[in-house]
Amino acid sequence: MTGAMSTSPRTLISRPPSEGATERVDPISCLDERTLSHASDAEAPGPGRYLEVQGAGRTLLIPIGSEVIHIGRGLSAELHLDESSVSRRHAILVPRVSGARILDDRSSNGTFVNGRRVQQADLSDGDVIVVGRVLLRYLEI
Repeated sequence: MTGAMSTSPRTLISRPPSEGATERVDPISCLDERTLSHASDAEAPGPGRYLEVQGAGRTLLIPIGSEVIHIGRGLSAELHLDESSVSRRHAILVPRVSGARILDDRSSNGTFVNGRRVQQADLSDGDVIVVGRVLLRYLEI
């Protein structure tokens, strides 16, 4: 069958993403050994606050203690994400008595919470944080 009615699946796949859409990466592959050693599988976490990192077929929880967490590509970041879209100093997560607050650290690609670019934002359970092309979720259990 020929003509304008036939559609090639290859054509559908090769379309550029719509404006504002970002291709995501496997964030677990971006984590360094130090972070991976503190992370746990999401099977049965104890009570606390966590950053959830969903990878291909695996979900990890990174515990949030009482110390400030610097997020970025730089080696000094406590949450080191080795991904080119993440700035060396991308964001700062500040634990507080009532939840946590995230601050953008003058990043190139911005820090987003639930789809909105923020300079700073209070986080609630389930909030989705995007730094560069890496997606994280803030959880209170």
